[in-house]
Amino acid sequence: MVTPGLFITFEGSEGCGKSTQITYLRKYFEQINPLREVIAVREPGGTALGEKIRHLLQYENSHVSIVAQAELLLFAASRAQLVREVIRPALQRGAVVLCDRFLDSTTAYQGAARALNHDIVEVINTFATEGLLPDLTILLDLEVTLGRARVHQRSKKSAMIDRMEQESEAFYESVRKEYLNLASLQRKRWIVMDASLPPEQVAQNIIMKLQEKIECVK
Repeated sequence: MVTPGLFITFEGSEGCGKSTQITYLRKYFEQINPLREVIAVREPGGTALGEKIRHLLQYENSHVSIVAQAELLLFAASRAQLVREVIRPALQRGAVVLCDRFLDSTTAYQGAARALNHDIVEVINTFATEGLLPDLTILLDLEVTLGRARVHQRSKKSAMIDRMEQESEAFYESVRKEYLNLASLQRKRWIVMDASLPPEQVAQNIIMKLQEKIECVK
């Protein structure tokens, strides 16, 4: 009998530490059950097509304009490929799938911050995912000013400028507000974590919350 898959997504604005926390949680799952497959994927990306879309969205030449509607569809295209090529097959095998962003990012970034029509965003999200929703979504909540400071520090080490990270403070305030709104409306699926704490403490807090919600992570 195949163990049911477990799909956990991580959400949050730039600088919140999603990649770090996914690494911690992946190691935790591998320790509690070395025989269970655990995979980590990211959005956009995770497939050959998705990685090309990721590079386009993040680092395309500044002379190339990407309007909000095109941006929405590019994210959806990457997600559609990831769901069908990687996520669904892994869940069917009984794997734990840890995903750095999923459809809630589109709701927050393109729906709220880009002010695109909510109903249209929802329809496109559903079409791209075939209605797939995470079992749990972990929101790493962080004040915008602190997140931007972390991003600025990180950008000193990279020669490439991330297009999304150049957005205004008001843009990211809208993103954070929408994330918190989504979490308040869907408390069963969402876990909100204070991402200003040291990474090790955040990781411990996440595991404690998961143990309260899911029997298989104890």
